[in-house]
This record gives sequence, structure tokens and C-alpha cells, in this order.
Amino acid sequence: MLFVPWQCIADWKCNSCGICCRTYSVVVNFQEWLKIIKTYGVEQTASDLNRLFIKRKNDGSCTFLCDFANTNLCGLQYMKPKACKLWPFKVLGTPEYGYAKQAAYAYGEKTFFVYADSTCRGLRYGKPTWDFANYTVKEFSEIALGFRNYQFKTTGSVRLGVGSHFYL
Repeated sequence: MLFVPWQCIADWKCNSCGICCRTYSVVVNFQEWLKIIKTYGVEQTASDLNRLFIKRKNDGSCTFLCDFANTNLCGLQYMKPKACKLWPFKVLGTPEYGYAKQAAYAYGEKTFFVYADSTCRGLRYGKPTWDFANYTVKEFSEIALGFRNYQFKTTGSVRLGVGSHFYL
């Protein structure tokens, strides 16, 4: 897996491909786990010695991945775990994947290092657009830092019918 600094990405949009939901196990914190089990039952989760996970289907995909008219939708949209909200981006306190200058992102008086998982099909490489640099990366950073919970730029949007949207 290769992580790319945010300044090498022109834009990102979720295209509902479902690769993230099929490839990665979702680690949840205790509060997220409680919300999931209260709504869907403990059998929708799994654990090892020190982590809690969302259970995976027999095909390896997340148990909450739904196929709706050949579009992948998240069944946990309104209680989506932080790990899912952040993917494909990582917001770190140190430049763990190198390229510190290209990964640096100033937020307030602090500098963070933002990278994207190159397996995401929604990444478009090049010079960052103004919108991506000023809204999308900022929103990912705010979610990572716990300043924001609601997603606008950092989730997919599927038009279901006239005037209606479903956000992934």
C-alpha cells in the first residue's frame, strides 16, 4: 500500500466503488461499537484481544456494505465510524510516509501531515484544486482531530431520484 501526500492530489470524490469496504477491516472505538450493537446487535461486530471490529461477510466485505442499483452504499451512514469517514486519508502528527513538505497541512497554529491511500479510485492526481485544498483536506483534518463529525465534502453522494440524495 502506497500513501501519497495530499499536495500531489488534484481532487478526490468518492465514486462508490466499495474497494475500501471490501479490502479493509474497520476498527471501531468503544463508543462506536456501543452505537452499532444497540442498533444492529453484537453479532454485527467482532473482536480480538485488544480491538473491536465491524464483522465481515463471507465474501470479505463489510457487513454494512449494501449494493443498491450497482452502487455501493454504507448501511451505517448516520453512525459511520471515524475510520470510514477518514478513508482514504490519514491525518498524522508526524510525516510517517515521508515527503514531509508535500504532506504538510497547516491547521490553525499546528502543522499536520496528510496522506491518501493510493488504492482509492476516487483520487485524481496533480496540482490540488482550490476546492480540494481549502475544503476537502480541511474537512478530513477536522474529522481526524475531532472538531467535526458531520461530513459534506468527505463522503460520496448518490442521486436516488428527483431532488433526493443519499450520502455515502
